Amino acid sequence: MEIVKYIIIGIYVIVCLALIILAMMQSKDDAGMSGAIQGSSTNNFYEKNKGRTKEGKLKRWTIILGVVFAILTIVLSIMYVI
Repeated sequence: MEIVKYIIIGIYVIVCLALIILAMMQSKDDAGMSGAIQGSSTNNFYEKNKGRTKEGKLKRWTIILGVVFAILTIVLSIMYVI
């Protein structure tokens, strides 16, 4: 059981580092107050194909790694209680 715990901790550290790197690579999408006043068009070509761009892929992988991080956190907490 100790070997499995160390393997999961290793995967956990790798996921943590990858999540930090991906979060820092993302660009800021916030338009601020001017975006709230002017509004934004969500019916253009870029918004429809946003998931295929580099930013879309970074966002998708950040979400995936965030979910993996949460699951590994729960698994490790259960393993340390037992």
